[in-house]
Amino acid sequence: MMTTMTFRRAGTICPHLRLIVAVALAACVCHTMAMGRQPQQKQAAAQSEREPEAALVKTLIEIRDNRLDTALSEVEKVIRSYPNFRLAQLVKGDLLLARSRPLRELGAAPNAPRERVEDLRDEARVRLARYQFERPADRVPKYLLQLNPEQKHALIVDTRQSTLYVFENVSGLPRYVADYYISSGKNGIDKSRQGDKKTPLGVYHVTDNLPRAKLADLYGVGAFPISYPNEWDRREGRNGNGIWLHGTPADTYSRPPRASDGCVVLTNQDLETISKNLRVGVTPVIITDGVEWVKPEALEESRSDLMKSVENWRRDWESRDTETYLKHYAPGFSSGAQDLAGWSQQKRQVNAAKTWIKLKIERVSAFLYPGRDDLAVVTFDQDYASSNLSNQMKKRQYWINENGAWRILYEGAA
Repeated sequence: MMTTMTFRRAGTICPHLRLIVAVALAACVCHTMAMGRQPQQKQAAAQSEREPEAALVKTLIEIRDNRLDTALSEVEKVIRSYPNFRLAQLVKGDLLLARSRPLRELGAAPNAPRERVEDLRDEARVRLARYQFERPADRVPKYLLQLNPEQKHALIVDTRQSTLYVFENVSGLPRYVADYYISSGKNGIDKSRQGDKKTPLGVYHVTDNLPRAKLADLYGVGAFPISYPNEWDRREGRNGNGIWLHGTPADTYSRPPRASDGCVVLTNQDLETISKNLRVGVTPVIITDGVEWVKPEALEESRSDLMKSVENWRRDWESRDTETYLKHYAPGFSSGAQDLAGWSQQKRQVNAAKTWIKLKIERVSAFLYPGRDDLAVVTFDQDYASSNLSNQMKKRQYWINENGAWRILYEGAA
């Protein structure tokens, strides 16, 4: 016997909604195949069906297949565990409304705020796409050329896919750990000005750990500021501040894909999970508009080419062959207020007064800059000793590839 929650005429009751879900799923499959892979569902080990995203996607698939009783049962499981999951509440409302009339779209309830409903539709589309997208298991992000031994993990934020990836450091090379849904800037990406409500693109690192007790409810269980604007941003004239990884308010499970003032927003549950892998001043955060995946051999080739140039720079500085050393600097080089001419004059004067130099660089990290194959960020601990001066510092360099040769475009303290 059917219960009061059972849908009558289930085969015809909401054809339009079924079509919308089917089209969304098909679009996700086409996107995945365009990336050169077959669509697959995520493995249970990586994403348990008890997790809200997987359960919600299962609900939408049940709607597509016109199994509305099962769909309602699935979404109610999500809501029991996550009552503040607004997208799940929206889907449940649609399923209940479908008992009395056909639905033409998600969020069909009368008097529903259109802007809020559209945000939730966007979230549904993004979560479907995330579910269908299968990370290429034989490839790695091209940006993670080398992690230093202290960088146990690295984060890659893909604003296009609304996804944050966590990678662990295995002998300097990245290995995938997990990925999470995120929200980013409501006005898009490529931040350039204070208050533009955009998410920056670039290579950053975690600079602080702000506990819940010090934050407004908007930021959820905690926040991790990152180093925007970095040296490259300032060189390019970008300004602003206050770009954080943070959680969600107590009454909100997740936010729509484009909803923040530029920050990267995770669910509170996910932020608490990744926070165990974040170290202030150490963990890199690379933000890109679409991850480029390469085979490990290609990554190693890029890494080797850049590291050879770094070693040649170190060797030539240590040799006191100042003119050869200066050839490692690009014509557009700058360091603070100094351009290449000023830098060269200073180095000639300083090196002329020395009878020997010893230079060690350790804990080297190297990252390709998102959106550019010709720009890399190299950071290391420098131990400098000479006949009249010794010091230690953490240094950062930006290297640019010009006509097939890597040269230094910026150099300064990290």
